[in-house]
Amino acid sequence: MPKVIFIVLDGLRFDTAIAQMGYVCHLVEQDKAALYKVKSELPSLSRPLYEVLLTGTPSWINGIGSNQAVRLSTQKSVFHLAREHGLTTAAAAYYWVSELYNRAPFHFIEDREQHRLDLPIQHGKFYFEDHYPDSHLFLDAESLRRMYDPDFLYIHSMNIDDAGHKFSSESREYRDAALRADSILAQLLPIWMKEGYEIVITSDHGMNEFANHGGTGEAERDVPLFVISSRCRPGTYIEEYVPQLAVAPLVCDLLDIPCSAEMKAFNIPGFIRGSIHPE
Repeated sequence: MPKVIFIVLDGLRFDTAIAQMGYVCHLVEQDKAALYKVKSELPSLSRPLYEVLLTGTPSWINGIGSNQAVRLSTQKSVFHLAREHGLTTAAAAYYWVSELYNRAPFHFIEDREQHRLDLPIQHGKFYFEDHYPDSHLFLDAESLRRMYDPDFLYIHSMNIDDAGHKFSSESREYRDAALRADSILAQLLPIWMKEGYEIVITSDHGMNEFANHGGTGEAERDVPLFVISSRCRPGTYIEEYVPQLAVAPLVCDLLDIPCSAEMKAFNIPGFIRGSIHPE
């Protein structure tokens, strides 16, 4: 059974990823990974796009249209689908992810760490401060991986987005945050690749020169997608955009589970689709 690690680097715009993510881009150059350019859905805000990335549905369908929509999702996420097919799920993520799929509103004492097999996210470590260090977050994720051996592990970091809001996308601080995330991945990706994981790395949205996002500009919507998988031919495929709605079905395909009825299958260059199709 394949296992997937899905990494979301919050607020990482495409051009910054290409300029600063030296190790991940090294894997692309060495034919170990595939690179795509994704056009995010609108609005280009965090909570709506967490829902897009995990359910493959747009805001007008799922109803998560702003960061103020504090409620459980009404859609089947990758977490739901994985659990329905007997897989183990885990997440090290910002607390909004818990509010979408486990319980809303977030209880800061009771929900910081969660281990319940009846929930969509069965094993979770959730943080609630945007400056929570990425180094700690990735260690949270790695401890979940080693302790619970999840089939689907979701990792969501906030330091790039936090630096962008404080200093703008044109700042040294924003670029340094991307460099630090790449350095962390340079230590963990070789371990995960050696153990045979299918790995997806992307972002929810970008960041503009005014230290914000939410609009329609390329700086706010263009984000990277890196895929490390035996199912994906290595290379650079950035001539055309990959829709952000394609990411959740891609993850389901990598997990070898059916998509939800609301997800749409997309043809992604270099990707070899499995035998599983949407129900």
